Amino acid sequence: MEHSHHQIAEFSYWLAFMTGILGSGHCLGMCGGLVSSFFMRLGVRSPLPYLAYHAARVTVYGVIGLTAALLGAVLVQTGLFGKAQGILQIVAGLVVILLGLDMLGLSPVRNTLRFAPLAWVRKQFADATQRGPVVGASIGGALNGLMPCSMTMAMAVQATTAPSPAAGGLLLLAFGAGTLPSMLGASFLFGKLGVKTRGWLLKGAALFVIALGISTLWQGLAYYNVIRKLANW
Repeated sequence: MEHSHHQIAEFSYWLAFMTGILGSGHCLGMCGGLVSSFFMRLGVRSPLPYLAYHAARVTVYGVIGLTAALLGAVLVQTGLFGKAQGILQIVAGLVVILLGLDMLGLSPVRNTLRFAPLAWVRKQFADATQRGPVVGASIGGALNGLMPCSMTMAMAVQATTAPSPAAGGLLLLAFGAGTLPSMLGASFLFGKLGVKTRGWLLKGAALFVIALGISTLWQGLAYYNVIRKLANW
């Protein structure tokens, strides 16, 4: 059983990483212009601010994953989902699937959730350019990690089912690592990928999100059935 959980965990990390990779078109379309203009206003002349920006951004993803995993553990331990971890996994799996469908424009429910008020994020993002190259870039990167994004939200929901807080953090770090190639090159690639290409990449990322949701849903159903039989429900 432990070996099986280890394989599932590795599978989830890989899916999260590939979601980040295939989400490149979405990242460039949503944040490419923002990142490019940010560094133009910052007036950087060395690679250090770029590294600081993306290190802060990916770190925020890790913190989100850690927090989500802690929340999931609390919900299970308090019995809010009926003492059965499978129920949380079932719920999370369904939500992740809906977020994936939302990315494809096929979900009956639109995602309006965000980690921070968008107006506040934009204001702080603009103010960060006045804080100096490295400090300003670090603040900008951290704020970028809080931008509303269905992919990030899907990974956060997935992290609530992680076996430990560290695993939840690692899941989001894997996702963040997948976004690095596109985001590091945003200032160069923005505008060079056509709308059609970005659309296909986003669809690919959405399919990986849905695969994560289906995997979690399946795990939850299997776990729930085992607990139900043991408890003679």
